[in-house]
Amino acid sequence: MAPNLNLNDDNSLFNFVVKQGNGVKGLVDLGLTEVPGRYIQPPHLRINKQEVAGSHENVTVDLSELDGPNHEQAVKAIVHASETLGFFQVVNHGVPLEVLESLIVTAHQFFGQPVEKKAVYLKEVRPSPLVKYGTSFAPEDEKALEWKDVLNMFYTNDADARQSWPYDCQEVVLEFIKTSSEMVQKLLQVLFGNLGVKLDDSRLNELTGSNIVNMNFYPACPNPDLTVGVGRHSDIGMLTVLLQDEIGGLYVKKGDQNESPGNGAWVEIPPMHGALVINVGDSLQILSNGRYKSAEHTVRTTDVESRVSVPRFISPLPTAKIGPFPELVARDGVARYKEVIYGEYWKSYFEKSLNGKKSLDFASI
Repeated sequence: MAPNLNLNDDNSLFNFVVKQGNGVKGLVDLGLTEVPGRYIQPPHLRINKQEVAGSHENVTVDLSELDGPNHEQAVKAIVHASETLGFFQVVNHGVPLEVLESLIVTAHQFFGQPVEKKAVYLKEVRPSPLVKYGTSFAPEDEKALEWKDVLNMFYTNDADARQSWPYDCQEVVLEFIKTSSEMVQKLLQVLFGNLGVKLDDSRLNELTGSNIVNMNFYPACPNPDLTVGVGRHSDIGMLTVLLQDEIGGLYVKKGDQNESPGNGAWVEIPPMHGALVINVGDSLQILSNGRYKSAEHTVRTTDVESRVSVPRFISPLPTAKIGPFPELVARDGVARYKEVIYGEYWKSYFEKSLNGKKSLDFASI
């Protein structure tokens, strides 16, 4: 046991995990046989496997078909998934397999380092606001902590990334952004085209100009039924492009997204070698006047082995105004959301712990 660490004392645990930067990985390395109380989630916020529906809800789209005779079928599949579950997987997406595999290896290597190598990126001491290492989502505000450590990398340009991000992460993450950008552009063209909305380059950049790549690390957990890797939430940006490893654990809520916690069935998004997971964010739901759905999702922990995932979040610029497209309000006869400044929406989202789709209340009329 680490000196001065009392797992039954919240302040001692918080100091070790959060302040000193040991994270969940540091706890697991102590040889835990049971989860500390601070990580035990209320029963209604855990994933009950009996609530999990079959995987027939999952859609996989071959993006190469957008450039061939099956273009319309591919468009329909993308649109249908975005209007219903809010999640789908893509293959033949243009990101080389070796880049995906290198991302997984690099994530394991980063979190496998001694704590002093990672702690230099803690919020209080980090060399730049473009990088942050930490644990859980909002540990200061959460009653129960998430079983997750995370590295956030904020992208502005390649030069800033090479100046700010951990050296061993730089090139592979930049390559991920570069090789996935054409795919993101194609998906947005499909989704905006289906809405009958045309955007000039300036407005498109406003809506997609922020990019963040996370490396998430979920250590093997001695009591996975008591914990969560990520609490129930929807993403707030436009689209998320997610690489998950072969371990699994990503669950999406199906049906009425406004049901109270604990209600509604969940669908697992199964790992698929070489595939990327795409999901709709709140901003796209707002812009589409509710046509596209930002699904509530969560991550379950496992006792098998440590899991990593690497999401790229494509979001509006902080100064961008997001509200339902005027063409859709005219067509629908109603605006289902008010116009908000994305930076204010972001601030509201990160000021509190995760709570399903409550983030959308900020834009509710």
